This record gives sequence, C-alpha cells and structure tokens, in this order.
Amino acid sequence: MKNILLIATGGTIASRPTEDGLAPQLCAEDILSCVPSLAELCHIDALQLLNIDSTNMSPDNWLAIAACVKENYFRYDGFVITHGTDTMAYTASALSYLIQNSVKPIVLTGSQKSIYDQETDARRNLFDAFLAAQDDALFGVMLVFDGRVISGTRARKMRTKSMNAFSSIDYPELALLRDGRILHYIRREKPTGLPAFYDKLDSRVFVLRLIPGMNPDVLHLLLPHYDALVIESFGVGGLPCYEQEDFLAAVHAWSAQGKPIVITTQVPHEGSDLGVYQVGARAASIPGVLQAHTMTVESVVTKLMWILSQTRDLNTLSQLFYTPVAHDLLRFE
Repeated sequence: MKNILLIATGGTIASRPTEDGLAPQLCAEDILSCVPSLAELCHIDALQLLNIDSTNMSPDNWLAIAACVKENYFRYDGFVITHGTDTMAYTASALSYLIQNSVKPIVLTGSQKSIYDQETDARRNLFDAFLAAQDDALFGVMLVFDGRVISGTRARKMRTKSMNAFSSIDYPELALLRDGRILHYIRREKPTGLPAFYDKLDSRVFVLRLIPGMNPDVLHLLLPHYDALVIESFGVGGLPCYEQEDFLAAVHAWSAQGKPIVITTQVPHEGSDLGVYQVGARAASIPGVLQAHTMTVESVVTKLMWILSQTRDLNTLSQLFYTPVAHDLLRFE
C-alpha cells in the first residue's frame, strides 16, 4: 500500500453550521472518519496545517503548504490537500510554481457541501483524490473534483453551487475517475531528478478588470502600491486609445519604473492575441507589457508572484513568464 499524507486546510469540506453561516470546524481526522473505505486503498497520515475558509487563503498560506510538502516529501508517496473551493484554483496554480519537477502526485480537493451533509460531494471527491495520489502515472500538482483530474495551472471554478464546479481551461483533463478506476487521457513523461521547491512570493500583484469608459487615472493610483499589474481586457486584448491616449501614457509610467503589466482577457477560453487589433498592438509595443496568451488569470497572478520574488529585471522576467511551467502556457508568437 502507498503512504499518503493528508494536509487539511479547512474549507467547505470541513465546515459546520454556525450562527453566522458555515465555518471550518472539522479536523483532518474527522474528515477521514467519514470515508472508512480509504483504509483499504492506502495508508494515510493526517496533518492539520490550517483550518480556514478559503476566502482567507493568502500567499503566506501557499508558502506554508509548499513548505509542509517539502518537509514530508521523501516520507510519502503522494499528498492530498483538502481546501475550500473558492480559491482552490489560485492555490493549485501557486503550488505548481512553488513545487516543480515533482514525480509524486500533489492533489488538491474539496467539496461544495460539508462532508457531514447527507447529499454531499465531499466523500466521493476525497476518495477520488486519494485514488489519484497513489496512482503511478500521475505526478505534480493537480486538482481532483467531480471525477476530473485537472492540471494545477489549468483549473478554474466555473460554478458557485453545482457539484461540477471546476473546469480545465484550454487544456485537456489529465484523467477521469469512474467507479474507483482512473481513465487516463494524457500519458506524460515523468520528470527526472529532484523536485525544485521555492520559498518566496511577491504578493504585490494587482488585477484590474477593464470596463468601458474606465478612467485611466486608476493605473497611476495603483503604481506606488504594486510591483505588477494584470489587466483583464476585452476579447483578444487591448487598451483603450482615447484621443488623449491617457491609458497608454499610464502604461508608460509603469514601464518607466520597471514594473510589468500583463494583458489578459475577460473571456474564459482561447486566450489573448494582442497582434490582432491596433488597440492591442500599440499596447504590446510598450516595454514591460506582456500578454497572457492561453494562461488563466490564476496562473498569471501566481506566476508573477513567483517570478517577482526572483528578479525585477524586465528582460529576465519576460523570459521566465514565457517559459512554460506545468502546462500553463501552450503557445505564443
């Protein structure tokens, strides 16, 4: 039997009703006791690292989770991390950059309803997560939910209440889980050598969602407080070019201070392409302006945090940003 470590962080799966609504109150052992069939699948140790609503998840918590995996990496064959669904995609992306080249599965899962509810998805998701964590063909950071195995950099929560809450954005699911069996979609070559762990993030990254008629002064207001800006633009991407070109001037101000701006899209699928329209091409010509291409916003944000903790040189930053990690970036020109 494989040895798997459960790292519990709270979330809906560990919640009970309170006077103010659901709040994480169950510990790791409580969660495991609700799925006794896991004892027949693998040997499990449990560790209660956090017990928070995932709305309260922070970059410091991501570093703590990565450090916990690092500390226990050579003692276990795989890891299951229980987590709230609201920010699980961000955590999955962050861990994909903080823990690279892992030959062992690092699986995040959670549920839309507490594991104590009668009509819950928690027990199935938990069993599936441990099934994935002891599978010899799976490795690296992934999210398991509603019978789907999704690469950590590709997951996004698409539904607030339904059991099929997560989708894989512009990348195939790695596998499906059905009736205790894993159906592999993609056979990947396992990495060689030792895993690479990182222990720093720069959390001073801001995401700005464009709306028609937005005042570009907001970019100047953000500049002193953040080290990078992610702009969720329209369609394939671009910036408004008003007669005074105030938006482009604001972007030049970020460039002058050596702070990168990444332009992505509000559209869930197919990514950005700044070369299509003039509003995109003019923005892309400014030094320090990058584009997300097919990366999710969750991956863009956490990748920037990871890169900024290593370098502030725009050329080096650009090279790292455009270097694919764990399927985060499929193509760019």
